[in-house]
Amino acid sequence: MITAIIPTYNRAAHLERAIGSVLTQRRACDELIVVDDGSTDQTQAVLARLAEGARIPIRVLRQDNRGAAAARNLGIRMARGSLLAFLDSDDWWLPGKLAVQAAAMEARPEVLISHTREIWHRNGQRVNQKKKHDPPDGDVFAASLGMCVVGMSTVVARRQFFDRYGLFDEDLPCCEDYDLWLRAGSREPFLLVPQPLTGKEGGRPDQLSEIHRMGMDVFRIRSLAQLLDSGVLTPAQQQAARIELIRKCLIYGQGCVKHGRPEEGARYLALAQLHQSTGKHEF
Repeated sequence: MITAIIPTYNRAAHLERAIGSVLTQRRACDELIVVDDGSTDQTQAVLARLAEGARIPIRVLRQDNRGAAAARNLGIRMARGSLLAFLDSDDWWLPGKLAVQAAAMEARPEVLISHTREIWHRNGQRVNQKKKHDPPDGDVFAASLGMCVVGMSTVVARRQFFDRYGLFDEDLPCCEDYDLWLRAGSREPFLLVPQPLTGKEGGRPDQLSEIHRMGMDVFRIRSLAQLLDSGVLTPAQQQAARIELIRKCLIYGQGCVKHGRPEEGARYLALAQLHQSTGKHEF
């Protein structure tokens, strides 16, 4: 049984494309859960219209605005499926996405999580991805240290994945996917389904990556520090994570100083120096 999970917040204008891409899959999911994270626009009216007569059940859950992590976590907890497929409400799936990806996971029952390549658009135009955005297969840990390289809307995971590695960190307003993929990727292989089966459009001011663009490394630094303190990393992983943490602290700290926030900058520069001299990971 496959459950598709869409978290949404004030995305009424994009919901029809996202939900439509779920409803038109060649291999239909068994249920679609849409978690409305306290929207104040026409989201509820759009959802009611789309649910009427839909060929698969659409379950609408509503909560006060708590962020994308909390919305996804609610969907995970309420899902009936053994396979959970995620889609952000401003992205979309190509028609064969679930069929290809579910078949790949059925052929590899030991795999707990898979992802696909993406097709990127900006301002309605298709754009090419840079080499650094190339999604990894198998061991994703090293590639995931610098930034998130597993697209949220590409992921299909078995329920056991979340039983083993936990849910998304609800204290993170963004980069919650970066955080979870690193936690899991330190121990779990990620299967890459190499076809581009997920559509993504960037560059809009309402996207979390734009809202938090200047401070995303703050959340990544926090995730790295917590991961280093978790005790689950191998010595090689620990060294790689520490080097990345120092790099991010230096870049962010110097940026703060340059933009008139010397106290904040000094904190991150001191953190980098502490890690360089002692290897401690307190944050």
